Amino acid sequence: MTATSATSSATHPDILCIGSVLWDIIGRAPSHMRQGSDVPGRISRLPGGVAWNIAMTLARFGLRPAALSAIGQDVEGDELMTACREMGAIMDYVYRSADLPTDTYMAVEGKNGLIAAIADAHSLEAAGDKILAPLENGTLGSGAAPYGGLIALDGNLTQRLLDQIARSPLFAAADLRVAPASPGKAERLMPFLMHSRAVLYVNLEEAGYLCQTEFTSSEAAAEGLLARGAARALVTDGGNAASDGTAEGVITQQPPAVLVTRVTGAGDTFMAAHIVAESQGASRDEALSRALTAAAKYVSGEHAT
Repeated sequence: MTATSATSSATHPDILCIGSVLWDIIGRAPSHMRQGSDVPGRISRLPGGVAWNIAMTLARFGLRPAALSAIGQDVEGDELMTACREMGAIMDYVYRSADLPTDTYMAVEGKNGLIAAIADAHSLEAAGDKILAPLENGTLGSGAAPYGGLIALDGNLTQRLLDQIARSPLFAAADLRVAPASPGKAERLMPFLMHSRAVLYVNLEEAGYLCQTEFTSSEAAAEGLLARGAARALVTDGGNAASDGTAEGVITQQPPAVLVTRVTGAGDTFMAAHIVAESQGASRDEALSRALTAAAKYVSGEHAT
């Protein structure tokens, strides 16, 4: 196994996106679907993964994201590296594995939303802490001088690695923005529930998993996460109201009403737009509004810019 080393021409990143960078294979149909449906539609292959979806939106807003992930040294991996660079991401710090294949996510969406999805992120999980080498070897930081900028972290990493990151001195100075990869992986974020430097971005179902209960509104979910020890939590609920909870209180806003044409990546778009807004000095209210608007444009088929 080898890692791609940073070159002298590498651009210094504005934010690190740590987690899954893979191929998204998405089948979309313009009709309502149910289990067993066989309908005409379109199938696309695009760079995806939670970390990549966040990085892509950050790049559209003018930031310079760098990915820390694992990508195979196979044909699919070479194509993915090229595609990601062309879309504005710094890929110099990615761990390239010689004997692990490039990961893939496959989903089917209908007019009524996501029907089913399978995420194969086994190579990222197998790579483990090798993807963090640039934060330890002095390329981006070290134990003595930890990276002090923004980091977007996704829950496709293993429970063990997420536990390690939550305690590691390599992340002691970072502004951590954390999101689960899916509701089924939400409990992996437990180490960050009482982390003083972590901001959690979750949907209503994921908040319920973290608090081991069910919530009926984003406001209640944000309050529940704060009660469990979260320093800050942003909770979305599809087309319903979203909330931002901190020790100063919970604010709630209704997203714009739009015609939904896609859903995969909407939460990642929300998170990225919120990070950008705050990096530009926006207030909590303004940042939440801008994030909801970006996510609404995304699900309606527009670019979130």
